[in-house]
Amino acid sequence: MSELYLQDRNAKIYIAGHRGMVGSAIFRKLQKDGFKNLVYRTSSELDLRDQAAVQEFFESEKPEYVFLAAAKVGGIVANNTYRADFIYENLMIQSNIIESSRKVNVKKLMFLGSSCIYPKMAPQPLKEEYLLTGELEPTNEPYAIAKIAGIKMCDAYRDQYGCNYISVMPTNLYGLNDNYHPENSHVLPALIRRFDEAKENKLPAVTIWGTGSPKREFLYADDLADACVFLMATYNEAGLVNVGSGEDLSIKELAAIIKNIVGFEGDINFDHTKPDGTPRKLMDVSKLTNFGWTFSIDLNDGLRLAYEDFKYKKN
Repeated sequence: MSELYLQDRNAKIYIAGHRGMVGSAIFRKLQKDGFKNLVYRTSSELDLRDQAAVQEFFESEKPEYVFLAAAKVGGIVANNTYRADFIYENLMIQSNIIESSRKVNVKKLMFLGSSCIYPKMAPQPLKEEYLLTGELEPTNEPYAIAKIAGIKMCDAYRDQYGCNYISVMPTNLYGLNDNYHPENSHVLPALIRRFDEAKENKLPAVTIWGTGSPKREFLYADDLADACVFLMATYNEAGLVNVGSGEDLSIKELAAIIKNIVGFEGDINFDHTKPDGTPRKLMDVSKLTNFGWTFSIDLNDGLRLAYEDFKYKKN
């Protein structure tokens, strides 16, 4: 397909998960670009796990474009503890939205997944073709399987119904409206909170799970939003597209940067009895780069913005 999308600033666009970190970043980007007809619902207004409610919403609103950014998400502890919730809720959310989009003839849908779809021991950096070539990381396998199902569902709807549904796989994200829950957050926001609390309580040290050796890649959520709008306008193929910075660092290095930004003056200890998770997760972003998009927000700058947002929300 060669048709360009999102040319009409009055097009009706539904952002599923508009209050989350990713959805809110997409919302801000679309508003900034002049789109005036944005549709959204809070989880209390529309339970995306409810098939009948989602179908009724789509039949009433009839959006032309859909950004499927709604999901149940969390860090290692949450993923490993609420395994049934993570696979069930994510399968229901994405299945309901994808099927309802087909029924009302949505012009284009973008499904947002996660880098955890790739095998635990896949070669680095992670290329799109490594999907389903090995065992997943056990701690977040249910969530990963739900996201893989979403990719394959989009491709199946493309094959059977001719739907222009595309899939985007972001790397680890951070930014405004992140989740800083003490147990259910991802590593970066968890570190921001822990260093801030340690500073406030004048603790002598912060202890971090694992060895600090795993390497991770991070992308500011507003950079992801920029890539999503870019791909929604230009990309019309099956399969998936990685979105990331193409750069990574160790958890130990990340902790040192966050410690400095927060202003914590104590020590950093590592609990080697706790799991490290996947040794490395670096995205190969050459496919996206070849389309003409690259990230723009440096990690240090992004972390400062995220910390300011954290302090604002806390107060």
